[in-house]
Amino acid sequence: MDVNAAVAALAAIAGVCTGVIAMLAFRWSERDHARPTRSSLHTDAVLPPGVDTVLSVLRSSAVVLDESDSVVKASSAAYALGLVRGGKLAVEPMLNMARDTRRDGEIRQVELDLARRGNGRGEALAVSARVAPLGSRLVLLLVEDLTEARRIEAVRRDFVANVSHELKTPVGALSLLSEAVMDASDDPEAVTRFAGRMQIEATRLTNLVQELIDLSRVQNDDPLEDSEPVSVDELVAEAIDRSRQPASTKQISMVSGGAAGLYVWGSRGQLAAALGNLVENAVNYSPARTRVGIAARRVSAPGGDLIEIAVTDQGIGISEKDRERIFERFYRVDPARSRATGGTGLGLAIVKHVAASHGGEVTVWSTEGQGSTFTLRLPEAGAVRDRRPDSSPTPDLMTEPLPAPEVLP
Repeated sequence: MDVNAAVAALAAIAGVCTGVIAMLAFRWSERDHARPTRSSLHTDAVLPPGVDTVLSVLRSSAVVLDESDSVVKASSAAYALGLVRGGKLAVEPMLNMARDTRRDGEIRQVELDLARRGNGRGEALAVSARVAPLGSRLVLLLVEDLTEARRIEAVRRDFVANVSHELKTPVGALSLLSEAVMDASDDPEAVTRFAGRMQIEATRLTNLVQELIDLSRVQNDDPLEDSEPVSVDELVAEAIDRSRQPASTKQISMVSGGAAGLYVWGSRGQLAAALGNLVENAVNYSPARTRVGIAARRVSAPGGDLIEIAVTDQGIGISEKDRERIFERFYRVDPARSRATGGTGLGLAIVKHVAASHGGEVTVWSTEGQGSTFTLRLPEAGAVRDRRPDSSPTPDLMTEPLPAPEVLP
């Protein structure tokens, strides 16, 4: 009994000791949690109430600095731009602005060009930085990325300059030719010759203005607003009819092939203009007595079937360096030849915008001296395809390859 009593007493003492130790550990843990940490001092205990929430919804990159220039708060966009590294503001001009603002309390703003993160190559980042005091000890830095806005402004500026130059050429020619007509009023033959030149320049000016209007329309209009199932056969027939006269003058034969009965979904006017531009370019840049082929087919794609419309010519071809730029506005592979054919340099830009706005694309294959093939890929009108009574493919048309025009002697 004495042994059992001793064991029971020892067990009771051990239980009391364990309870005391557990209680002390709990109180120690509570006191440790209540003590402010470095991170809490730099967020909840330092930032004024509500500021953290406001900064989280700002579109600008936000950085809050304390009196020792340490980063108290930074948005994810600030890290993505490379503004904050290792808990410090990594851009020296912005750091100097923050120090000046902390000293005198004045709001400052400046625009800077920053090198991109990584190897430092490529276009610099254009940013606008604004620094303002936040409370008595903190400084708020807001940074707005202006790179895309700068790029759009440069494109707009170049576009205006190109338009001004392109308009100046025919307008200046018309002015000079009108003076020549007045000076040669006694020479009917000269008047006839100058009047013919005036008609050519007037036509070129009209075409340029019309294509500027078309380009503006395809950039601003939503083709889905007035979209409808559009017959590819009708688009091809209209494009051929549009270029029939200049093709006949150069004895160029135009042939169409591929699958029949295909439909695409979109704006009929825009699609007709795009395909018409491709066929017109093929005729204009092809030698006499050659052939231009237009073929359509259906191809399978992960997101749904696509309709390919390929326009093949036997023209001068396009060099590799020019193929990267031919879809730019006013870019011409051969400026002298383009002016001779009345080209404005806007046709392929219109094709590119129409294809993109319809969820498709336009690509080019070309070899100098052998010709080019421009391929317009557009989503098939699924509703029309599903309504077909017989959805099985037509073997003769579906499997027929795109025609490769043969070189005529």
